[in-house]
Amino acid sequence: MRRFVLVVLGVVFAFSAPRAAGPRPTAVLVELFTSEGCSSCPPADTLLQNLLDSPPIAGVEIIALGQHVDYWDALGWRDRFSSAALTSRQQAYGRAFASDSIYTPQMVVDGQSECVGSDAAAVRRAIAKAESSPHAAVSMTIEAAGADRFAVSVTAAELPSLSRGDRADIVIAVVENGLRSQVHAGENSGRLLTHAAVVRTMTPIGDATPARAAARTEITIAPAWQREHVKVVAFVQERVSRRVLGAAAMALPGARP
Repeated sequence: MRRFVLVVLGVVFAFSAPRAAGPRPTAVLVELFTSEGCSSCPPADTLLQNLLDSPPIAGVEIIALGQHVDYWDALGWRDRFSSAALTSRQQAYGRAFASDSIYTPQMVVDGQSECVGSDAAAVRRAIAKAESSPHAAVSMTIEAAGADRFAVSVTAAELPSLSRGDRADIVIAVVENGLRSQVHAGENSGRLLTHAAVVRTMTPIGDATPARAAARTEITIAPAWQREHVKVVAFVQERVSRRVLGAAAMALPGARP
């Protein structure tokens, strides 16, 4: 586990999430802060993929965000998926958890629990705790708006009460699965790394209140991204507490399974 000092610093096709015949599963957002430069991180990437493939608790849907931070980039290997914005997101969690350091690999579950990202037992406990909390019913529609553009509409029903004095954002992330990197330097030199749910973009698109929790935006898919491996993740998150109130994920229209 690696720790770093926290620095406070037009044909349109419409698709919507299918409705299940039985009870709706509880969507739990699992975020992994990772880096290709960190030798402790590959087991956590594997665990994140395993959580997606086989959720550890019945009735739970895992929504994953693999977030590659950039503070490893000057230590021997530049992670091509790294982002300063994702480092800033991890720093926000550090403040919420009253921690004086950030580290990789770190998993954060529903914005409320954190643990070492390769600790499967701790992650399972955090997911079980999150599953027992109220969650909004988040739904999306995705419409093709051009060759590489999609309009995304998000609504959240049954929004849990907001923490006193807090506000909540509706956030959209575009993630890509099945990505691999051959690492040629740094702690993972010589290894072929496989990543799950790599965050390509993440953007707040509107406010969420009990009276109105809906927003619409447009996303652009880069030509190099494999569309059949791309998903759109939507979630509602409190700004100060970082509590995630609900989440959903969908594939792009027309993407092969």
